[in-house]
Amino acid sequence: MTRHTTPGATGRPGAARVLVVVQNLPVPFDRRVWLECRTLRRAGHDVTVVCPRGSGTGRHQVVDGVSIHAYRPYAPGGGALGYLTEYVWSFLATAWLVLRARRGGRFDVMQACNPPDIFWPLARLLRLRDGTRFLFDHHDLCPELYESRFPEGSRLAHRGLLALERATFRTADRVVSTNTSYAAVAVERGGKAPEHVRVVRTGPDLERLRAVEPDPALRRGRRHLVAYLGVMGPQDGVDLVVAAADVVVNRWGRDDVAFAVMGGGDCHAELVAERDRLGLQGAVEMPGRVSDEHMLAVLSTADVGLSPDPSNPLNDVSTMNKTMEYMALGLPVLAFDLPETRVSAADAARFVPRGAGAEDYARALLELLDDPEQREQMSRTGRARVEEELAWVHQEQGYLAVVEELAGRVRDLQEAQG
Repeated sequence: MTRHTTPGATGRPGAARVLVVVQNLPVPFDRRVWLECRTLRRAGHDVTVVCPRGSGTGRHQVVDGVSIHAYRPYAPGGGALGYLTEYVWSFLATAWLVLRARRGGRFDVMQACNPPDIFWPLARLLRLRDGTRFLFDHHDLCPELYESRFPEGSRLAHRGLLALERATFRTADRVVSTNTSYAAVAVERGGKAPEHVRVVRTGPDLERLRAVEPDPALRRGRRHLVAYLGVMGPQDGVDLVVAAADVVVNRWGRDDVAFAVMGGGDCHAELVAERDRLGLQGAVEMPGRVSDEHMLAVLSTADVGLSPDPSNPLNDVSTMNKTMEYMALGLPVLAFDLPETRVSAADAARFVPRGAGAEDYARALLELLDDPEQREQMSRTGRARVEEELAWVHQEQGYLAVVEELAGRVRDLQEAQG
């Protein structure tokens, strides 16, 4: 077990000890959280993460100077009751690991990432005990997520999620939101002062997302390759990719298009079964989660990046990380015309009207594949938007400023220099 040192022992004026709590994904697999952790480490801060255990990782590891304490995940599934059980387990496991990590010294800042909105009691406990400040890293809108996954779900459960969200906002000293729509929710529904909310987009990491030499073998003997990268949940629209592939290959007889659908999630197994039922095994590859090396090879070879997220209460106001990652690698994007997707992609995307089906999506895909000049223009536009505005290098200083304000580093530096 790695020994932690208190901020005063680091020898750096104003260095802070920061606790990051995340339940939705393991770290460093969670791309946004890992970018934040690396930013904090480069600035000289001590960073501890508590998260679920990922594949092939143990209870404790130190990666790039970040101390990661992980618990065995438990996700029984089965609807709302399954999620409740999962969240109770996650809260108790997180609380145990946080208290163990606290033995190495007080935390200056606790950052909780959602979903779910359940960690505010820990923030209140640490504030009461140590004066720890609470930063809410606002990744998702949990009430809208529930509406999108369970359209006929319980209104009582929805009201409960709203109550948890309000408690999180009220406990938070500061909020960083992934886009302006989420920031508006923090102010209007969460009651936060606008000056206490900051937009920090999950910009692509240009050090990680570097195009590699295209690999023609990934096209599997076909002229075109189109790719999806991301989670496969009920709200993510990957079923539409499979349906569009059925239209392209089986109905319209285009045997020149290969689909690479990368990622995992609740719906992966049933999507693979649907692909097989439609006889699309040769056209649609669905390997699950893949290594960064394989992902970069596929996206560097592909002609179009697929963002099939349909219009729903969550997607309409959410920023899709995959869209900006496609742009970072110079891939034209095919997406539905959702407000925040249009903000991110602008002219780097071909937009299909909201509410359109698989046939419309397939038709737009083929029109894009058959127009190389348009794809080239979209590629240049997307890459430029990322390099000049959206990349993490343009976002991290805003995030770091919030953490250091909460930790009092600015004041400490002034005192040290005075």
